[in-house]
Amino acid sequence: MPYITDAPQLQGPPQGQWTAADWEQLPADGNLYEIIDGVLYMTSSPSYFHQYIIFNLTRLVGIPAFEQGLAHVAFAPIGVFMPGCDPVQPDFVVVKKERAEIIHDRRIYGIPDLIVEILSPSNRAYDETTKMNAYATAGLPEFGVVDPMSKQLRIFELDVPGQFR
Repeated sequence: MPYITDAPQLQGPPQGQWTAADWEQLPADGNLYEIIDGVLYMTSSPSYFHQYIIFNLTRLVGIPAFEQGLAHVAFAPIGVFMPGCDPVQPDFVVVKKERAEIIHDRRIYGIPDLIVEILSPSNRAYDETTKMNAYATAGLPEFGVVDPMSKQLRIFELDVPGQFR
């Protein structure tokens, strides 16, 4: 299961001042690094079960959407750059075909149509609070949360700017 922490032990600017340029200089050490509102967060490698859920999301949602020409799908590690998120590395990302121009090699520059995060005991608060608020503020239209403990997928839609319902 991933472990979430802010990452003050790394060399770089003070927390609250991290940028996309700083992120590009981080080590490729097997951890996932995300910057939300200038704060650097580190996530350890995901568990097998976490990856199994991503596989099934890809199989059940991603492949059919791609084969029908509806959307493109990506999953971590891929940097997604949106306002206030420089970048985040969501578990599962969907970009509609007509917006494919935001997809670049190893990066997505713009707001995807759907992001899904998979909860674990160590990342629940981070995904359901920090990331959810950042995604709403950025203007993400839909946000999904997979909770393996309750075996639920919850989808939130942007109600008003900065707030999901």
